Amino acid sequence: MTMIRYALKCGNTHDFDSWFASAEGFDMQQAAGLVACPVCNSTDVEKSVMAPNVAPGLASRTGAERTAAAPEASSPPDRPEPARKGGSAGPLSEPASGAERAMAELRRKIEATTEDVGDSFARVARQMHEGEVDPRAIRGRTSFEEARKLHEDGVPVLPLPFGTRRRSN
Repeated sequence: MTMIRYALKCGNTHDFDSWFASAEGFDMQQAAGLVACPVCNSTDVEKSVMAPNVAPGLASRTGAERTAAAPEASSPPDRPEPARKGGSAGPLSEPASGAERAMAELRRKIEATTEDVGDSFARVARQMHEGEVDPRAIRGRTSFEEARKLHEDGVPVLPLPFGTRRRSN
């Protein structure tokens, strides 16, 4: 199966790469809001300017066509490939920079020490604040308006610097 690797950039200027089955596949996933920045989870994502990435010999197994293929292109000079353990590029799911590694570690700690209450966050946070249920560390999703109301009512809440993990099924 042929895959296309795109250099992408989110609205918060985070650069990252992702693989897609086709150009149409990228367009459909982007339109559905399924392409998200691994750093901030923003779905405001666009393709970056990039050099083509053609692997030699993949178009055909004949010798003549293999010799005509271009060598694998490197990253553009203004966007070098992130350094990975051992000096080579690693899987795209691994954090590339120190900031991405720190964010991934923060996420791991928060997910390990809190309960995900999902869309019930505002209700559960308010119940804990009012003494209806035992307090515990929770995380979840709520609207900006509901978070503002919680804050105004003195409920201690704060936004996380990352979004929720997307479920594909």
